[in-house]
Amino acid sequence: MSRGNTDSKRQKPFVIGVAGGTCSGKTTVTERLEDVVGVDRLAVIKQDSYYIRRDHQSFEERAAANYDHPDAFDWELTNRQLHELISGGTVEVPVYDYPNHNRSDEVMVVKSAPIIVFEGILALYDESLRSQFDLKVFVDTDADIRFIRRLQRDVVTRGRTPDSIINQYLTTVRPSHLQFVEPSKRHADVIFPEGGRNDAAFDVLLARVRELLG
Repeated sequence: MSRGNTDSKRQKPFVIGVAGGTCSGKTTVTERLEDVVGVDRLAVIKQDSYYIRRDHQSFEERAAANYDHPDAFDWELTNRQLHELISGGTVEVPVYDYPNHNRSDEVMVVKSAPIIVFEGILALYDESLRSQFDLKVFVDTDADIRFIRRLQRDVVTRGRTPDSIINQYLTTVRPSHLQFVEPSKRHADVIFPEGGRNDAAFDVLLARVRELLG
């Protein structure tokens, strides 16, 4: 009987929550882990997929919303889909439309895997979500570096103007980071100082993954 229980525990996916400020290097950590363990052994879902629908709002209202506040996310759907993946299921993750500031009608099918990574600015904020993680990571990068990366990214990939990015950063991104994102760092098991390229921190993460996966 005890042997059967051990086998069941081994089959349960190893779940990693990766948090950190905007453009801190969360995706870098995930991609580095994927390179080591292989794409077939890792499933990734991103918190941006779970922004609430804003069909009732005008484009101007959506553009002015605070997307770094906990209220911007659908926590019920987030927790339910992560639980389904942990249980071995397959989920249809929403696809977010950044230029229109709203959830699209498309979905992305994500299958369970031995390692599941949940990545997002507030990955460590919600207690219910946090309780589903086997390992909690926070990527800590200086604010000026994060802002420059966000400016470059949003102009190139999200169709936004520099003025709109600067305004959003000052009015919502920075205040919410200080109020919600930064304090969540205290829940982390592993902290990546100076971004996702920190080799020492990545070695610690990889050692934990290999130890717990066996």
